[in-house]
Amino acid sequence: MDSEINQYNTLDQLYADIGTPIEQESSFTIHNLKDLHNELPYTSPVFRTDYYSFVFVKNGSGSYTTDGHTFPTQPGTIYFTNPGHLKAFHMEKLEEVYLITLNEGFLKENVHPDIFNEFPFLLAEMVKPKTLAEDDFREFETIYLQILKESKSDSSFKYRIIGNLFVVILLKIKEQFWSDYNPIDDGERSSEIVKKFKLSLEGHYRELANGNREFFYQVQDYANEQHLHPNYLSTVIKNKTGKSVNNWIAEKTISEAQALLANTSLLVKEIAFRLGFSEPTHFNSYYKKHTGLTPNAFRKSRKSNS
Repeated sequence: MDSEINQYNTLDQLYADIGTPIEQESSFTIHNLKDLHNELPYTSPVFRTDYYSFVFVKNGSGSYTTDGHTFPTQPGTIYFTNPGHLKAFHMEKLEEVYLITLNEGFLKENVHPDIFNEFPFLLAEMVKPKTLAEDDFREFETIYLQILKESKSDSSFKYRIIGNLFVVILLKIKEQFWSDYNPIDDGERSSEIVKKFKLSLEGHYRELANGNREFFYQVQDYANEQHLHPNYLSTVIKNKTGKSVNNWIAEKTISEAQALLANTSLLVKEIAFRLGFSEPTHFNSYYKKHTGLTPNAFRKSRKSNS
Protein backbone atom coordinates (compact mmCIF):
# COMPACT_ATOMS: atom_id res chain seq x y z
CA MET A 1 0.00 0.00 0.00
CA ASP A 2 2.82 2.40 0.90
CA SER A 3 4.18 2.27 -2.64
CA GLU A 4 0.95 3.89 -3.85
CA ILE A 5 1.28 6.83 -1.44
CA ASN A 6 3.24 9.84 -2.60
CA GLN A 7 5.58 11.66 -0.23
CA TYR A 8 6.23 15.36 -0.69
CA ASN A 9 9.17 17.34 0.64
CA THR A 10 7.58 20.71 -0.18
CA LEU A 11 4.11 22.15 -0.66
CA ASP A 12 4.81 23.03 -4.30
CA GLN A 13 5.53 19.34 -5.01
CA LEU A 14 2.13 18.38 -3.59
CA TYR A 15 0.21 21.00 -5.54
CA ALA A 16 2.11 20.31 -8.76
CA ASP A 17 1.06 16.68 -8.43
CA ILE A 18 -2.62 17.53 -7.94
CA GLY A 19 -2.57 19.93 -10.88
CA THR A 20 -2.36 23.29 -9.11
CA PRO A 21 1.27 24.44 -9.38
CA ILE A 22 2.43 27.21 -7.06
CA GLU A 23 5.63 29.21 -6.79
CA GLN A 24 6.93 30.09 -3.34
CA GLU A 25 9.89 29.44 -1.06
CA SER A 26 9.85 25.73 -0.25
CA SER A 27 11.08 25.97 3.36
CA PHE A 28 8.23 28.31 4.29
CA THR A 29 4.87 28.98 2.62
CA ILE A 30 1.64 30.79 3.46
CA HIS A 31 -1.52 30.66 1.36
CA ASN A 32 -5.23 31.28 1.53
CA LEU A 33 -6.44 27.90 0.26
CA LYS A 34 -9.21 29.67 -1.64
CA ASP A 35 -6.52 30.87 -4.05
CA LEU A 36 -5.37 27.31 -4.74
CA HIS A 37 -8.69 25.48 -5.21
CA ASN A 38 -11.14 26.77 -7.78
CA GLU A 39 -13.46 23.78 -7.87
CA LEU A 40 -15.23 22.54 -4.75
CA PRO A 41 -15.87 20.16 -3.17
CA TYR A 42 -12.38 18.71 -3.42
CA THR A 43 -10.94 15.54 -1.92
CA SER A 44 -7.19 15.03 -1.97
CA PRO A 45 -5.38 11.74 -2.49
CA VAL A 46 -3.71 10.15 0.54
CA PHE A 47 -0.14 11.42 0.90
CA ARG A 48 2.78 12.03 3.26
CA THR A 49 4.76 15.22 3.73
CA ASP A 50 8.18 16.15 5.07
CA TYR A 51 7.04 19.49 6.49
CA TYR A 52 4.84 20.93 9.24
CA SER A 53 1.40 22.29 8.34
CA PHE A 54 -0.63 24.78 10.37
CA VAL A 55 -4.19 25.50 9.26
CA PHE A 56 -6.40 28.38 10.42
CA VAL A 57 -10.05 28.11 9.35
CA LYS A 58 -11.78 31.48 9.64
CA ASN A 59 -14.51 30.74 7.13
CA GLY A 60 -14.67 27.29 5.62
CA SER A 61 -15.74 23.71 6.18
CA GLY A 62 -14.60 20.20 5.40
CA SER A 63 -12.47 17.60 7.14
CA TYR A 64 -8.96 16.24 7.30
CA THR A 65 -7.66 12.75 7.98
CA THR A 66 -4.39 11.79 9.60
CA ASP A 67 -3.37 8.15 10.13
CA GLY A 68 -6.95 6.97 9.73
CA HIS A 69 -8.50 9.51 12.13
CA THR A 70 -10.89 12.00 10.51
CA PHE A 71 -11.69 15.38 12.06
CA PRO A 72 -14.20 18.01 10.94
CA THR A 73 -13.16 21.59 10.27
CA GLN A 74 -15.41 24.60 10.69
CA PRO A 75 -15.07 28.34 11.34
CA GLY A 76 -12.65 28.87 14.22
CA THR A 77 -10.79 25.56 13.78
CA ILE A 78 -7.01 25.47 14.18
CA TYR A 79 -4.91 22.37 13.67
CA PHE A 80 -1.42 21.29 12.76
CA THR A 81 0.18 18.13 11.41
CA ASN A 82 3.82 17.10 11.43
CA PRO A 83 6.00 15.14 8.99
CA GLY A 84 5.62 11.46 8.24
CA HIS A 85 1.92 10.82 8.71
CA LEU A 86 -0.62 9.58 6.18
CA LYS A 87 -2.83 12.56 5.37
CA ALA A 88 -5.80 13.56 3.25
CA PHE A 89 -8.20 16.48 3.24
CA HIS A 90 -11.71 17.21 1.99
CA MET A 91 -12.94 20.74 1.38
CA GLU A 92 -16.59 21.71 1.06
CA LYS A 93 -16.30 25.48 1.49
CA LEU A 94 -13.31 27.81 1.28
CA GLU A 95 -13.59 31.51 1.95
CA GLU A 96 -10.74 32.23 4.32
CA VAL A 97 -8.63 29.25 5.30
CA TYR A 98 -4.91 29.95 5.72
CA LEU A 99 -2.25 27.27 5.46
CA ILE A 100 1.30 27.82 6.73
CA THR A 101 3.97 25.20 6.03
CA LEU A 102 7.51 25.14 7.45
CA ASN A 103 10.26 22.57 7.35
CA GLU A 104 12.52 21.69 10.27
CA GLY A 105 15.40 23.76 8.95
CA PHE A 106 13.29 26.90 8.79
CA LEU A 107 11.92 26.29 12.29
CA LYS A 108 15.40 25.90 13.79
CA GLU A 109 17.03 28.74 11.89
CA ASN A 110 14.29 31.35 12.13
CA VAL A 111 11.87 30.35 14.90
CA HIS A 112 13.89 28.75 17.73
CA PRO A 113 17.25 26.88 17.61
CA ASP A 114 16.00 24.35 20.18
CA ILE A 115 12.51 24.21 18.70
CA PHE A 116 11.45 20.77 19.96
CA ASN A 117 12.59 21.35 23.51
CA GLU A 118 10.79 24.69 23.62
CA PHE A 119 7.67 23.36 21.88
CA PRO A 120 7.60 19.57 22.48
CA PHE A 121 4.06 19.20 21.16
CA LEU A 122 5.54 19.53 17.65
CA LEU A 123 6.86 15.97 18.10
CA ALA A 124 3.42 14.61 19.00
CA GLU A 125 2.09 11.80 16.89
CA MET A 126 -1.29 13.46 16.56
CA VAL A 127 -2.90 16.47 18.17
CA LYS A 128 -6.65 16.89 17.73
CA PRO A 129 -7.89 20.16 16.22
CA LYS A 130 -9.50 22.85 18.34
CA THR A 131 -12.35 25.18 17.47
CA LEU A 132 -11.95 28.51 19.22
CA ALA A 133 -14.37 31.26 20.11
CA GLU A 134 -14.36 34.19 17.70
CA ASP A 135 -12.35 36.50 19.97
CA ASP A 136 -9.71 33.84 20.65
CA PHE A 137 -9.40 32.99 16.97
CA ARG A 138 -8.98 36.67 16.10
CA GLU A 139 -5.74 36.76 18.11
CA PHE A 140 -4.28 34.13 15.79
CA GLU A 141 -5.71 35.86 12.73
CA THR A 142 -3.89 39.09 13.56
CA ILE A 143 -0.57 37.22 13.69
CA TYR A 144 -0.92 35.05 10.58
CA LEU A 145 -2.08 38.02 8.50
CA GLN A 146 1.02 39.90 9.64
CA ILE A 147 3.09 36.88 8.60
CA LEU A 148 1.36 37.02 5.20
CA LYS A 149 2.26 40.70 4.87
CA GLU A 150 5.90 40.09 5.80
CA SER A 151 6.16 37.17 3.37
CA LYS A 152 5.52 39.60 0.50
CA SER A 153 8.15 42.11 1.58
CA ASP A 154 11.66 42.55 0.19
CA SER A 155 13.20 43.17 3.60
CA SER A 156 16.52 41.48 4.33
CA PHE A 157 15.02 40.74 7.77
CA LYS A 158 11.89 39.10 6.33
CA TYR A 159 12.45 35.57 7.63
CA ARG A 160 13.70 36.72 11.02
CA ILE A 161 10.51 38.76 11.39
CA ILE A 162 8.37 35.84 10.25
CA GLY A 163 10.21 33.54 12.65
CA ASN A 164 9.55 35.83 15.59
CA LEU A 165 5.89 36.17 14.66
CA PHE A 166 5.63 32.39 14.45
CA VAL A 167 7.08 32.09 17.95
CA VAL A 168 4.02 34.05 19.09
CA ILE A 169 1.72 31.61 17.28
CA LEU A 170 3.42 28.64 18.93
CA LEU A 171 3.26 30.29 22.34
CA LYS A 172 -0.45 31.02 21.83
CA ILE A 173 -0.99 27.38 20.85
CA LYS A 174 0.90 26.30 23.95
CA GLU A 175 -1.10 28.69 26.13
CA GLN A 176 -4.53 28.11 24.64
CA PHE A 177 -4.96 24.40 24.30
CA TRP A 178 -1.79 22.34 24.21
CA SER A 179 -0.12 23.47 27.43
CA ASP A 180 -1.08 20.25 29.23
CA TYR A 181 -0.56 17.96 26.26
CA ASN A 182 1.67 14.98 27.01
CA PRO A 183 2.96 13.44 23.77
CA ILE A 184 3.40 10.06 25.45
CA ASP A 185 -0.28 9.85 26.46
CA ASP A 186 -1.62 7.67 23.69
CA GLY A 187 -2.99 4.18 24.07
CA GLU A 188 -1.64 2.82 20.81
CA ARG A 189 1.67 1.05 21.41
CA SER A 190 3.17 1.83 18.02
CA SER A 191 2.37 5.53 18.41
CA GLU A 192 4.12 5.52 21.78
CA ILE A 193 7.19 3.90 20.23
CA VAL A 194 7.32 6.54 17.50
CA LYS A 195 6.93 9.38 19.99
CA LYS A 196 9.70 8.07 22.22
CA PHE A 197 11.97 7.53 19.22
CA LYS A 198 11.44 11.10 17.98
CA LEU A 199 12.09 12.54 21.42
CA SER A 200 15.20 10.40 21.83
CA LEU A 201 16.46 11.35 18.38
CA GLU A 202 16.01 15.05 19.07
CA GLY A 203 17.54 14.79 22.55
CA HIS A 204 20.57 12.87 21.33
CA TYR A 205 21.34 15.38 18.58
CA ARG A 206 20.98 18.24 21.03
CA GLU A 207 23.68 16.54 23.12
CA LEU A 208 25.87 16.03 20.06
CA ALA A 209 25.46 19.63 18.90
CA ASN A 210 26.32 20.89 22.40
CA GLY A 211 29.42 18.70 22.60
CA ASN A 212 28.02 16.43 25.31
CA ARG A 213 28.18 13.20 23.27
CA GLU A 214 30.96 11.67 21.19
CA PHE A 215 29.11 9.34 18.83
CA PHE A 216 25.76 9.26 17.06
CA TYR A 217 23.33 6.46 17.73
CA GLN A 218 22.58 3.57 15.39
CA VAL A 219 19.29 1.68 15.14
CA GLN A 220 20.43 -0.72 17.88
CA ASP A 221 20.99 2.16 20.32
CA TYR A 222 17.51 3.60 19.82
CA ALA A 223 16.01 0.11 20.12
CA ASN A 224 17.92 -0.51 23.36
CA GLU A 225 16.43 2.63 24.89
CA GLN A 226 12.95 1.14 24.53
CA HIS A 227 14.02 -2.48 25.20
CA LEU A 228 12.99 -3.48 21.68
CA HIS A 229 14.52 -5.65 19.00
CA PRO A 230 16.01 -3.33 16.33
CA ASN A 231 14.03 -5.07 13.59
CA TYR A 232 10.79 -4.42 15.45
CA LEU A 233 11.65 -0.76 16.02
CA SER A 234 12.52 -0.39 12.34
CA THR A 235 9.24 -1.99 11.27
CA VAL A 236 7.13 0.24 13.53
CA ILE A 237 8.91 3.44 12.48
CA LYS A 238 8.71 2.57 8.78
CA ASN A 239 5.02 1.60 8.95
CA LYS A 240 4.00 4.65 10.98
CA THR A 241 6.10 7.35 9.31
CA GLY A 242 6.96 6.03 5.86
CA LYS A 243 10.68 6.43 6.61
CA SER A 244 13.17 4.00 8.09
CA VAL A 245 15.10 4.68 11.29
CA ASN A 246 18.24 5.10 9.18
CA ASN A 247 16.45 7.73 7.07
CA TRP A 248 15.46 9.62 10.21
CA ILE A 249 19.05 9.45 11.50
CA ALA A 250 20.50 10.59 8.17
CA GLU A 251 18.07 13.51 7.83
CA LYS A 252 18.69 14.61 11.40
CA THR A 253 22.47 14.38 10.93
CA ILE A 254 22.33 16.52 7.79
CA SER A 255 19.93 18.99 9.41
CA GLU A 256 22.23 19.46 12.41
CA ALA A 257 25.30 19.67 10.19
CA GLN A 258 23.71 22.39 8.08
CA ALA A 259 22.70 24.34 11.17
CA LEU A 260 26.27 24.23 12.48
CA LEU A 261 27.75 25.08 9.08
CA ALA A 262 25.38 28.00 8.58
CA ASN A 263 25.30 29.46 12.07
CA THR A 264 28.71 28.81 13.65
CA SER A 265 32.36 29.45 12.82
CA LEU A 266 33.38 25.90 13.76
CA LEU A 267 35.81 24.25 11.35
CA VAL A 268 34.37 21.43 9.26
CA LYS A 269 36.53 18.91 11.12
CA GLU A 270 35.21 20.27 14.44
CA ILE A 271 31.64 19.84 13.21
CA ALA A 272 32.50 16.30 12.10
CA PHE A 273 33.77 15.40 15.58
CA ARG A 274 30.87 17.24 17.20
CA LEU A 275 28.41 15.04 15.27
CA GLY A 276 30.17 11.82 16.21
CA PHE A 277 32.28 11.14 13.12
CA SER A 278 35.70 9.68 13.98
CA GLU A 279 37.24 11.07 10.80
CA PRO A 280 36.45 14.33 8.95
CA THR A 281 36.78 12.49 5.63
CA HIS A 282 33.91 10.20 6.66
CA PHE A 283 31.78 13.25 7.46
CA ASN A 284 32.63 14.87 4.11
CA SER A 285 31.67 11.70 2.22
CA TYR A 286 28.48 11.25 4.25
CA TYR A 287 27.41 14.86 3.74
CA LYS A 288 28.09 14.80 -0.01
CA LYS A 289 26.27 11.47 -0.39
CA HIS A 290 23.10 12.92 1.12
CA THR A 291 23.20 16.46 -0.28
CA GLY A 292 25.36 16.42 -3.39
CA LEU A 293 27.66 19.08 -1.89
CA THR A 294 30.68 18.99 0.36
CA PRO A 295 30.29 20.76 3.73
CA ASN A 296 32.64 23.54 2.55
CA ALA A 297 30.65 24.01 -0.66
CA PHE A 298 27.43 24.30 1.33
CA ARG A 299 28.98 26.85 3.67
CA LYS A 300 30.31 28.92 0.73
CA SER A 301 26.90 28.84 -0.97
CA ARG A 302 25.25 30.18 2.18
CA LYS A 303 27.77 33.01 2.42
CA SER A 304 27.33 33.96 -1.22
CA ASN A 305 23.55 34.14 -0.81
CA SER A 306 23.63 36.19 2.40
